[in-house]
Parts: sequence; C-alpha cells; structure tokens
Amino acid sequence: MMNQDLKFVDKRKMTMIMNLARNDFKNKYSGSVFGVFWGFAPPIVTILVYGFVFHIGFHIRPMGNVPYLFWLVTGLVPWFFFSDSIVAVTNCFTEYSYLVKKVVFDIRMIPYVKLISSLVIHFFFLILLLYIGLLYGYIPGWYHLQLLYYTAALICLILSAGFITAVFNVFFKDISQIIMLFLQFGIWLVPIMWNTTMFSEKWIFILKFNPLFYIIQGYRDSLIYHVPVYAHTVHTVYFWCCIFILALSGRYLFRKLNVHFADLL
Repeated sequence: MMNQDLKFVDKRKMTMIMNLARNDFKNKYSGSVFGVFWGFAPPIVTILVYGFVFHIGFHIRPMGNVPYLFWLVTGLVPWFFFSDSIVAVTNCFTEYSYLVKKVVFDIRMIPYVKLISSLVIHFFFLILLLYIGLLYGYIPGWYHLQLLYYTAALICLILSAGFITAVFNVFFKDISQIIMLFLQFGIWLVPIMWNTTMFSEKWIFILKFNPLFYIIQGYRDSLIYHVPVYAHTVHTVYFWCCIFILALSGRYLFRKLNVHFADLL
C-alpha cells in the first residue's frame, strides 16, 4: 500500500512539473508579436554572427578536416543550453515567489520546471546540429547516441550548480547579475571558438578543471571525432565527482535555508 502511495505521489509531482514547465514556456513568450520565435532567434543570430566573423571575416580555416561552422556550432549549442538554463534556475525561486509562499507546495520542483522549459529549445538545436552535420556529410551513427549521455550530464551540472545559485539569489539578488556577467567571458574559458591544439598541455590541464570543458568536448567527440566516453576515463570521474560535491552542497544549503525563503520573497 505504501509503495502504491509513493508511486502516486511521484507521478503527481511529475505531472505537476510538466504542466508548470509547459505554462512557463508559453508565458515566457506570451504578449510578444513573434511569440516563441524569440526563443530560437538569439542563438541562431549568434551562430550566424560568429560564423560570419570567424569564417568569412577572419578566414578561419577548417579545424583539421572539419568545416569551421559545424565545428563552432557543436560547441555553441551546449553552451546556449547551459547559459540560458543556469540563469533561469538561479531566478526560479524569486520568479515563482507565489509558489514558494504556499505551505503545501514542494518548492524543490521549481528548478526542474525552469530546466525543462529551457530543454525544449535545446532539443530543437540538437536536431539542427544533426541536420547541419548531414549537410557536411556527417551521417548519424552509434556515436551520436552519446549525445543523450552528455545532455544528461549537462542537465546534472545545471541542476547541481543551479540549486546553489538559486538559494543564494534569494538572499543576494545580485547573484543572477553576477552569473550573467560571468557568462560574458566564461564562453572563452571553454573550447568553443578555440581549439585545444592552440594551447600547451599545461594550460589545457588547468582549463579541464572547468566541468563545461568535459561537456563541450563530449559533444564534439560524439558528432565529429567519434571518440567513446570511456576514452576520457579520468576526466569522466573528475566530472561526476564535481557533480556529486555540487549536488551535496546544494542539498545542504537548500535544507538549511529554505525555511527563510517565504520571509524574503
């Protein structure tokens, strides 16, 4: 009987999360003339601008045998998802303050709502990635399935880090602004527009401490270089250790401080 009750509760929570995520996605673009188009336009414009500047303006040559535009997009797509989601999750408790103040509502669901809302856009760009790859002759194969793993890993990174930033943002409203400022230069700390061959092994070793390095590299390994996940065993272990530490920290902070949320929002 207890197992059935738990299953019912989990199913009810999942249904609630999906409904809230659907409403969040609709409300995000409601009131604008072009609606959901604005969810796709900024990343597409960014891709076109970077592609024009680096490929046509600076005459950047292909990365090995890989066309630069395709190589660039494979790095930008996971970055778009991360940057959009981490900001959304950071602001989730302040944005949904009316739910936070409800005694009977489990506010742990709110970060998942914002993440799923952003995930819709990401799935579109994953399909676009595969299409661009086809145009350049990259036929989907078994290695492309690794995208599911790396997307799941990216989701874990966003949630584990996002719970920490979301908690702090309730107490210090400047946190979201600091994160957006960090994202402005953070894009240059991961191999999106530069190749790892441009730096010495010493610098690459240091840059790999950034968990996003693992994700960007993984997307390219899956779509371009066909390198299996187990080829980066040490880096994989390090990444999941980071996730474990971030998740524990977020859980601790949330359980310690969430009792004050309603008073501050």
